[in-house]
Amino acid sequence: MDNVDVVVNLAGSPTLGNPHSKKWAHNLMSSRVQSTRVLAEAIADSETKPVFLAGNGIGVYGDHGVERVTEDTDSRGDALLTQVSRAWQAAAEPAVAAGARVCILRTSPVYDRRSQPLGALRLLFKAGLGGPLGDGSQYVPMISLRDWVDAVVHLAETDTASGPFNLCCEKAPTNEEFTKELAHQVGRPAFFRVPAFVIKRAAGEMSNELLSSVNCVPAALAASGFRHRDPDVSAVLREGLNPSR
Repeated sequence: MDNVDVVVNLAGSPTLGNPHSKKWAHNLMSSRVQSTRVLAEAIADSETKPVFLAGNGIGVYGDHGVERVTEDTDSRGDALLTQVSRAWQAAAEPAVAAGARVCILRTSPVYDRRSQPLGALRLLFKAGLGGPLGDGSQYVPMISLRDWVDAVVHLAETDTASGPFNLCCEKAPTNEEFTKELAHQVGRPAFFRVPAFVIKRAAGEMSNELLSSVNCVPAALAASGFRHRDPDVSAVLREGLNPSR
């Protein structure tokens, strides 16, 4: 670590998997916590204390309804990804305690058609099979790939930046708004609403991630001087469906 300026850790087993599998849930937690702890301890033991940009998830907040969620908002509930994100952040503590500059990257789903979730959703909606999840009123934070990359570079280069950062667009849409916008941009209707009870049965541990509401804003990121190129759902999807890079 003594010859390193910045460490970025995004390691972790895929969030896509069998939500009814205990092994999948265990790997989801352990892969993130162990990799973060190993790196945090190595940084703590180093002479130079490189900057640590530690991956994390927006799921740390849990369901907050319509409440505006900033980095100072509390973490609620015991949904799987909420528990994972809490432990994930705690694993970075050795680097914090040793005086390293640590940024916790609370990442919302990154929308780019070359990866998930937009890769699968694009095909589903183009087939005319898209629709709201549950009643569609839940807020769903998101970010474009280029804004995510730019934000991480910005945090690495901003000496005063530390603590948690919400990596999301400036205005989170509801699931209903997101559905209408994606259907509009692919030129197809979206009539197939999926009832909440079906999602809970099919998605198991991950149903909370589909039905919970996180009206998230990137307050700390904005305060650090970062400016989004894709501030809302329309811009995020436009960039995601036709990536500029």
